[in-house]
Amino acid sequence: MSLKNTNKIKRIGILTGGGDCPGLNAVIRSVAKPAMTFLNAEVIGIEDGFEGMVNGKAKTLSYIDVSGIINKGGTILGTSNKGDPFRFPIELKNGAIEIKDCSENVVKNYFDWKLDALVVIGGDGTMSIAEKLSKKGLNIVGVPKTIDNDLDGTDITFGHDSAIAVATDAVDRLQTTASSHKRVMILEVMGRYAGWIALASGIAGAADIILIPEIKFSWEKIFDMCLKRSIKAKFSIVVVAEGTKFPDGNLIIKEKDKKRTDPIRLGGIGEFVAQRIQQATSLETRAVILGHTQRGGSPTAFDRILATKYGAMAIKSVIDKNFNTMVSLKGDKIISIPISDVVGKLRLVTQDNQMVLAAKSVGTSFGD
Repeated sequence: MSLKNTNKIKRIGILTGGGDCPGLNAVIRSVAKPAMTFLNAEVIGIEDGFEGMVNGKAKTLSYIDVSGIINKGGTILGTSNKGDPFRFPIELKNGAIEIKDCSENVVKNYFDWKLDALVVIGGDGTMSIAEKLSKKGLNIVGVPKTIDNDLDGTDITFGHDSAIAVATDAVDRLQTTASSHKRVMILEVMGRYAGWIALASGIAGAADIILIPEIKFSWEKIFDMCLKRSIKAKFSIVVVAEGTKFPDGNLIIKEKDKKRTDPIRLGGIGEFVAQRIQQATSLETRAVILGHTQRGGSPTAFDRILATKYGAMAIKSVIDKNFNTMVSLKGDKIISIPISDVVGKLRLVTQDNQMVLAAKSVGTSFGD
């Protein structure tokens, strides 16, 4: 891959949008270092995601700034899931929140900063914003990030493998305490409307029951599984995704925050499932919400490598002026696809997914 600066790229902006996750700094590093070394370009780090684009918060990154960060979690630039410039929250003097379209601020700052391109790292919400901004004349290259792995157009997003590792470790730890006390232990994991984290960590941790949004479950089948396990193995492990729907189609919403790009905040189903199991079976049941632990800490080796490959392809896209695209993993190849191809779509678990079939083959129940 040639990185010769034939197109005179002088200034590249980079931002991290949406929720944080392991691997963001690895991407920043793999975009900034070749830009500085091979293109002699200036790299502008936009602070706090699109909030920084709206409010004009940015800084020039040095080579030292992006050195020694491949193993660090979070993002050195900061991020926000409340900064959608097309519906930006403005706090009024009386404390009320007004939602305004501040996208022209983003356009103005992009050109005031004399950016030749903007590398945007984020999930489905971030890519949706990026696609709208590209129509306003910004040269954008997207990099797919989310622990949920629900972004369409790529086989996997970076951050997902790290989240699975954390969740699997939690399942392993719950196995020992559940066995010791002969309890049913519920682990609630993130994932929003996709069950990838629950599915993967449930399989890796040998969970007895996995509940995900994509597979409708029956309470009776869950109760029956726990009762059978109480006779044979004396304990049960249940992994449940936060966006899992009840048999009637409803889900638990923890709160709504109109400042967020997606105002719905999920959470609480783990405790509800625990209560139902204990009431119906009289088995002692406990629930654990893993929460933001899944987002923190160092990225796995897989995510560090994937993030580096994504960043390298992002720089190539900038040089080739292949804008309004997102880098993507397809098989063993990193390719580039139109951002418009992924907007408004979610990558969800299917009934015939090989992981689902493999889990069922070893006796794991999905309550279906």
